[in-house]
Amino acid sequence: MKIQLVHPPVYLNVLAMTALRPSIPLGLAYIASTLRQSGHDVSVIDAVGLAPDQVTPGPRPQISALGLTPDEIVDRIDADTDAIGVTNMWSFSWPIVREILQLIRARFPALPIVCGGEHFAGLPEWSMQQAPIDFIVLGEGEEGAAEVFQGIQDGRTDWASCAGIWFRDQNGQPRKSDSARARRRNLDDIPWPAWDLFDVKAYDERKLVTGIHYGMTVPILATRGCPYQCTYCSSPNMWTTRWYSREPKDVVDEIQHWHETYGANNFPFQDLTAILKKDWVIGFCSELASRPFVDKIRWQLPSGTRVEVIDDEVAMWLKRTNGVSLNYAPESGSQETRKRIKKMLKDESLLRAVKAAVKHRLNVATFFVAGFPEDTKDDLRKTVQLARKLAFLGITDMAFGFFFPIPNTQLYRELLAEGRIELTDDFLLTPIFANEAKLSEANNYSKHFTAAELTRWRSWALLNFYAVSFATRPWRLVSTLWNSMMGKESSKLETYLIDVRRKIRVTLKGRKATKKPGASKPASKVPAEVG
Repeated sequence: MKIQLVHPPVYLNVLAMTALRPSIPLGLAYIASTLRQSGHDVSVIDAVGLAPDQVTPGPRPQISALGLTPDEIVDRIDADTDAIGVTNMWSFSWPIVREILQLIRARFPALPIVCGGEHFAGLPEWSMQQAPIDFIVLGEGEEGAAEVFQGIQDGRTDWASCAGIWFRDQNGQPRKSDSARARRRNLDDIPWPAWDLFDVKAYDERKLVTGIHYGMTVPILATRGCPYQCTYCSSPNMWTTRWYSREPKDVVDEIQHWHETYGANNFPFQDLTAILKKDWVIGFCSELASRPFVDKIRWQLPSGTRVEVIDDEVAMWLKRTNGVSLNYAPESGSQETRKRIKKMLKDESLLRAVKAAVKHRLNVATFFVAGFPEDTKDDLRKTVQLARKLAFLGITDMAFGFFFPIPNTQLYRELLAEGRIELTDDFLLTPIFANEAKLSEANNYSKHFTAAELTRWRSWALLNFYAVSFATRPWRLVSTLWNSMMGKESSKLETYLIDVRRKIRVTLKGRKATKKPGASKPASKVPAEVG
């Protein structure tokens, strides 16, 4: 069966104060490898990888879409394709993904369309009501996708028995299958991502990578899931609350393979929480340390990881194997806020992990959020105090965004029940504004603060953190400014400064190009200058 998978364009917000960047789609690469292992002829239309220098005006003045336009994507679909698979990670991309789906259906009326990814896992029925989708695979997608595409090939009609999907019944109405699909336990049986179907170097050359760009980058997924139930997080809905890991040897074998195949020397782990069991992370580091290429690579944990098992011994192993960067996510300096959002983390565990990481000269950043619905002035004051303490102890960076409700999370359902959320395109765009310098009242979900007040608190926390950081370690300010000017990354702040320059150049050139006389459509190809 001939299957084409689609990775849609990605929105960029030129005003966002964040080091987050679009990156090569790891989840889709896993789906591609699994379908190919099942015997299908698989190809990928990667909107970003195929047009990494093209920007299109988005739904707001500060937003641009990076990659192929919807029309260009549909033009690339082979006439003899048997089925299409479309992914969508972030719900703020839904308007453009919906347009792609509608264009596919108009051009290929009989072509089965299968969708998956965190957006579809969070809003499956609503997505099927809005777009001509035939199937949605929920959660962990490899087994479900393989069964759905095989069923399409075999002419299957009993879809209710296919675990973990949404499908259309005989009347064309969305319906959920009778049971959820069990999580995969043996992750080593899943084939490695099919990176040969993507332009890995196109992403790397433009520094479109997760985390800090230390060199030629290929992402890694060593574990899946998270046992915690934070009320703001989509993980319980997407992955359930089970955490499973690959064998350390299999992970290191994969790293070695990409190092030898692509010359990759930078490996950001996209795990939700890779460091959960001390024996696993030490086993992984021990295996990595035994390989001759260990001194030629770096690896990092750009997602917020747990702190409970990070002690002097673990930090030593991270440093020894060039695990150069990691991130902690306390979310708030207030234990009361953490209790409300079910963030099971204590200050003593965080501070112990910070001291261990700083001792071994690891690059460490922390994630905080302003504006959880129940936050009080005392909660935010404690966040500022913790920010100062972490800066004094030697944390490298601090990321501080505004709260936004992710569809089908506990906080989303609570706000929806209170009538504070209306499921519209405008609401779904909320996350893309979460890292702007100023919060708008339309995107404020706090019960006790105005948007302007939250903006001041966030600015005050960041000012406190970096003032203490640079005052106690003044050489950091000099190296940060120098590295950002030279396009060299060693911290999140440098990544942010470099990316701001790139986004401003790309966006301004894209806007200018669309205004040229004779321009027939709002898309333009411009050099995406980096650094």
